[in-house]
Amino acid sequence: MRRTSRFRQLIDQPEILVLPGAHDALSVRMIELAGFEAFTAGGYAATATLLGAPDIGQLGLAEMADHYARLCDTTPLPILADADTGYGSTINVARTLRAYERAGVAALFIEDQVAPKRCGHMEGKRVVPVTEMVAKIKSATDARVDQDLVIMARTDARAIEGLEAAIERAQIYREAGADLIFVEAPLTADEMARICSEIPAPCMANNVEGGKTPLLSAAQLEDIGYACVAFPVAATYAIAHTLRRLYATLRESGETLSLQGEMLNFSAFHDIVRLPALRDMERGCDGFARDLLEKVAARSVD
Repeated sequence: MRRTSRFRQLIDQPEILVLPGAHDALSVRMIELAGFEAFTAGGYAATATLLGAPDIGQLGLAEMADHYARLCDTTPLPILADADTGYGSTINVARTLRAYERAGVAALFIEDQVAPKRCGHMEGKRVVPVTEMVAKIKSATDARVDQDLVIMARTDARAIEGLEAAIERAQIYREAGADLIFVEAPLTADEMARICSEIPAPCMANNVEGGKTPLLSAAQLEDIGYACVAFPVAATYAIAHTLRRLYATLRESGETLSLQGEMLNFSAFHDIVRLPALRDMERGCDGFARDLLEKVAARSVD
C-alpha cells in the first residue's frame, strides 16, 4: 500500500492517530522501533536541528524538500510534512506540492499565515485574507499527482481574529478541498470541542509542551473528536535537555562514565542504525561477485 493511501486509512479509522515528531533520520528510526504507524516532522524541529535557530520562516522550499526526502528514504512509514505558507503565491504552492510529493511525503499542511511565518504558539502572527488561502488550497489540490496525498489546511486565525473566525475559515478551507483541518493554538478544551463539532472534517490537535493549548492525552482528544494528534517538538526538547546535561557533565568532570546508564552502548546503537543488515547485504553482494567470477572462470577452462 502506498504511504499516502495508508495515511488516509489511518485518519479515517475510529481510533485517534498519534503522530510523534521527528527532526532527523535517527529520530525516525526510534519512532519505528517504538511501533508508531506514522509520524510528523515540522519546520520548528527542522529549523532547530538544521540551523540551531527558531521557527520564523528561515528554511526555504529546497531545504525542506531535501530534508523530507532524507526522512522518507529512511522509513516506509507515512509522514505528515510542514509546507509552511506554501513558500509564496499559488504558483509557488504548486511547485511546493510537486517537490514534497517527489520527496515521498504522505501528507502535508499549508497555513494561512503571512510570510515570513512564526511558530503557531508565538506572538506576533498575522494571517492572509481567506481568498488567498483558498486559492492556495485549490493550487495544491490541482497540483498533486497522487490523489491519495492528504492536504491539510492550517489556520492561525484563533490568535488574531478569534475562535469564531478561525472556525469559519476552517469550514471554508474544507469546502475548498482540504482533506484534513488544523486550527492552531486553541486555548481551552471547550474550544477544542467546538472545533471538532463545528468543522465538517477530520481535525488534528497539536500538543506543544509549554504552548498555548492544554496538553491532553490521546484518549482525551479522541473523546473530544480529533482524528489525529501531533507531538511535534517533544523529542527535540528532550534531546536538547539531554545534550545540555551531557555536555555540562563532560565540561565539568572531563568524563562521561557517570552518564553511561543514560546512553545506548556501541552495539545497541549499531542495531538501531541497521549496521548488521548492511553488513549482511555487503556479504551477499561480495558472495554473488565471487560466485559469478568462479562460473566465468570455469566456463573459460571448459
